[in-house]
Amino acid sequence: MPELPEVETYRRFLDEVMLHQSITALEVKDAHVLATDEDTLRRALVGRTVTGTSRLGKNCFLLLSSGQVLVLHFGMTGDVGAYRDEADAPRFTRVAFHLESGLRVAFIDPRKFGRIRLAEGIAQYQQAKKLGPDALDVTAEQLQNKLAKRKTFLKPLLLDQSITAGLGNWIVDEVLFQARLHPERPAHTLTTPEFEDLHGAIQLVLRTAIGHEATYREFPASFLIHAREWDDSATPGTDQHQFCPRHATTKIEKTYVGGRATYTCPHCQQLR
Repeated sequence: MPELPEVETYRRFLDEVMLHQSITALEVKDAHVLATDEDTLRRALVGRTVTGTSRLGKNCFLLLSSGQVLVLHFGMTGDVGAYRDEADAPRFTRVAFHLESGLRVAFIDPRKFGRIRLAEGIAQYQQAKKLGPDALDVTAEQLQNKLAKRKTFLKPLLLDQSITAGLGNWIVDEVLFQARLHPERPAHTLTTPEFEDLHGAIQLVLRTAIGHEATYREFPASFLIHAREWDDSATPGTDQHQFCPRHATTKIEKTYVGGRATYTCPHCQQLR
C-alpha cells in the first residue's frame, strides 16, 4: 500500500516529468478511479500547465495554471509511470495525461481503489478531508498538544489522519519501535521527553524511507520492518530478521491493536 514515502517518491517523479508542461489531452481508460466526472476534469486540465507539485500525507497534488489542483490518491495499489507510445503503456493504466513534450503520464492502479479529483486548493482540500499537518512537518509540541490529554492507545492515535497526515501501519510500528514506546501505551502517560523521542522517530523513519525511495530491503538493519515477514535482506540466509535488531535473542511479537497487525519488541517496548 503506498504510504507517505512512496507518495513523496511519486511526487518527485511527477515534478520531474510534468513541471511546466501543458496537458494536451486527458485519456480515461477506466472512469472508476475518477472522483470528479470526466467532462469536468477534461475542461479543467486540457490546455493547463502544471506549475508545481505538492504532497500532504498520502495525497499528491498537481498545481495547475488555473489555480486549481488535481489530487491524486493512490489507494492500496496505485502508482505512476511515463511512456510515449501506446504499446508501452504500463499494465493497469487507468488514466493517462498527455503532455506537450510527447510523454504520457500514467495513473496505474490494479485494484482501482485510487482516486483522482479536482480541488480548488490544497488548504480547502485539507479542511474538507479533515487532515492534520503533514507527518514530516508536525512538531513535537504539536504532537504533545494533540495527544497529551488523550487516554487512547498511541498506535490508533498516530494512524488518525486528522492528528497528523501520512502515517500508515508499518510506519507507526517502526516509529514506536525506534522511540521505544509500546503501541498500547495511553497517550496521556507520555512525558515531554517521550514526545520529543516520538517526534524524532517520525522524522528518522520517514526521511530514511524517502531517502531509499521506499525500497524496504535497503533500510538499515536496525529497522523493525525486516521482521514483518517480508524479507531476510538484513540477515541473509538466516531467521535473525525475526528477532529484535537491538536484542538478538528477543523475538519480535505480532499482535493486533485496533484490528491492525502490530509488531513490537517485548524487551524494548515494555508496557508501563
